[in-house]
Amino acid sequence: MSILKDKNILLGITAGIAAYKSANLVRLFIKAGANVKVVMTPASKDFITPLTLSTLSKNPVFSSFVDDEDDNAIWNNHVDLGLWADLFIIAPATANTMAKMANGVGDNILLATYLSAKCAVYFAPAMDLDMYRHESTKKSFEKLIAFGNKMIPAGTGELASGLIGEGRMAEPEDIVSFIENDILDQLPLKGKKVLITAGPTYEALDPVRFIGNHSSGKMGFEIAKAAANLGAEVTLVTGPTHQSANHSLIDVKPVVSAEEMYNEVHKHFKNSDIGILSAAVADYRPKKVADQKIKKKDITFTIELEKTKDILKSLGETKTNQFLVGFALETNDELENAKGKLKSKNLDLIVLNSLQDKGAGFGGSTNKVTFITASNDVIEHQLKSKAEVAKDLMQHITKQLHA
Repeated sequence: MSILKDKNILLGITAGIAAYKSANLVRLFIKAGANVKVVMTPASKDFITPLTLSTLSKNPVFSSFVDDEDDNAIWNNHVDLGLWADLFIIAPATANTMAKMANGVGDNILLATYLSAKCAVYFAPAMDLDMYRHESTKKSFEKLIAFGNKMIPAGTGELASGLIGEGRMAEPEDIVSFIENDILDQLPLKGKKVLITAGPTYEALDPVRFIGNHSSGKMGFEIAKAAANLGAEVTLVTGPTHQSANHSLIDVKPVVSAEEMYNEVHKHFKNSDIGILSAAVADYRPKKVADQKIKKKDITFTIELEKTKDILKSLGETKTNQFLVGFALETNDELENAKGKLKSKNLDLIVLNSLQDKGAGFGGSTNKVTFITASNDVIEHQLKSKAEVAKDLMQHITKQLHA
């Protein structure tokens, strides 16, 4: 999944021959999971049709302040467009439009939207060689960058005039990569490695039966997504689950048993900066696993169990600089038991949830948690979606790491 997923992207198109590339740029933004709206200068419609861009973006295209439909004037609010956008990308950005942007001219809807925008603005210059090198164009570049806008460098190659040199608008794929990398570079967990466990473990009785629990894995998967959205490289070790994590920064490692999870976690923990163990690992497993399916013969059936390895405790004993987080699902003496685990397993934070709280625990889409820190601070949270709980957790960890 791209870091652009669910972002509101406003694409501005100006009157340059490179406008033909904008159709592919819209398509790539949509493919990345973004919501796209297009705003055009009136002259840009000579190079690419609003119909093409509207069809690709699945949204109306804006090229004037007022649309006349059956004598009813419809006002296109440039302020609302600027507020809607998470990112404003102007591609192509002609010398004419950039000069106006640099000097506060708002004589069309694209420029008025630019002057109203509160979001990050990227511009991709596109013009002929002599225009690109002109001192006035250089001044426009300098001013726009000084205002905080991000310039996507033009490429070198054959231009519309037939000259060879600088001025080609960056290719759509390169524009998307530039924006993605720029966003990632600003994220607080960029370069950090996060190890997360999720889901249940299944402990085999025989080839067809197992001992397990009701964990869906949703909490761990939401934590993985939240960490990746902050720029972290995530290794997600998960037991059997129907959850999925379609994100370019999440590497999923499926396992089945507690022993497999123990081994997989220890492969990655040494090189991790953060460990978050949210999996519901079985505490016991059958001491002997039958080679064949156990037949139903006797009225009673006894299974001898043995303890599984305590993954969280083993990490607490071996951690060096890692920030280690555990989860505690309790049914009684919740706070006392969670504090005991925090200390005995050498954790930096424990996340407590109680089966006594409605909406918390396994299977659902919500959770109600309490964070307990190594200094015994208790931070209670209200019932929230698991996605929101995951964001709260990652924000707390990020603050701790940067404290």
